[in-house]
Amino acid sequence: MLARSTQRLDIDLLILPETNLILIASVIEPLRGANRISGSEIYRWRLLTVDGDPAPTTSDIPVPACAPFKATADTAPLFVLASYNWRQSATPALKMQLSQATRYRTMIAGIESGTWLLAEASLLDGYSATIHWEDFEDFALAYPYVRASRERFVIDGKRLTTAGSLPTVDLMLEVIRQRQGYSLALEVSRLFSYEQADFHSEHELSPSTVSLRMRDPRVAHAIRLMEDNIEQPLVLARIARRVGISARHLQGLFQESIGAPPHVHYLALRLNAARRKVIETKASFADIAAATGFNSASAFARSYRASFSESPSDTRRRLRRRIMLAQERP
Repeated sequence: MLARSTQRLDIDLLILPETNLILIASVIEPLRGANRISGSEIYRWRLLTVDGDPAPTTSDIPVPACAPFKATADTAPLFVLASYNWRQSATPALKMQLSQATRYRTMIAGIESGTWLLAEASLLDGYSATIHWEDFEDFALAYPYVRASRERFVIDGKRLTTAGSLPTVDLMLEVIRQRQGYSLALEVSRLFSYEQADFHSEHELSPSTVSLRMRDPRVAHAIRLMEDNIEQPLVLARIARRVGISARHLQGLFQESIGAPPHVHYLALRLNAARRKVIETKASFADIAAATGFNSASAFARSYRASFSESPSDTRRRLRRRIMLAQERP
């Protein structure tokens, strides 16, 4: 699931009663955004409930299910979503189904209170896992065989866990980053005007930090300079001087704040700008290369392919085929 791939990834979401709508959206919307930006269906999801009936949510808006959850030989990653009153769903039958599902599923994720259910089914024994900050102490005491963590999300082998809705967005962006690269993950985050927290913050979660931490203002200044200078990229030393620190210091701040060095972030900004021009305009690749700071069309094409696993020409051909197929449908 987390290996670099251009293949479509199918994900099953088991939604328990009284789950927050924002929690469901935190899983689905980044994937929808990745599909939209990439111009292809690289993610597909299926909504399941215990009995196949629509799941009641805390917003009194029922979420329809595609099917009831069953412990079949399906290998798609399984995300277990829960917010409140998870114990009502933790029946012996469901815990047995989850245990049986682990024989086949490539990964199982506990999303917010879904972590409780996985732990109750003994599926987190020997794993590191996180939980909502309000529940941390109780969770750590209840499941001594689980290594309780205060991180926003935890990936430990075939187990994924998150500490809330916004940390779930962090997790989904990390899934996209590992599968399709930093450029697409960055563009998805920008689609929602979302500033991502450090993936591996050591700060404990609390009421004041459960929302996203503000980025270091020097990093924010540097990113604004990058965004304002796409056509003629600035060298790192010049950006650092304008921010008022050394290049080495700026590199460290980037790594701490967004989990990537400056040059990776800058290149992703330029490639994303180029990709939009490839998709939305008929400009030549030479013109697009010049407009996004590449010294030749060939250099642009190499970077584009390395980031998006297809050439600019491939992107345009693929989109033309989609348009033609859509026009042919009755």
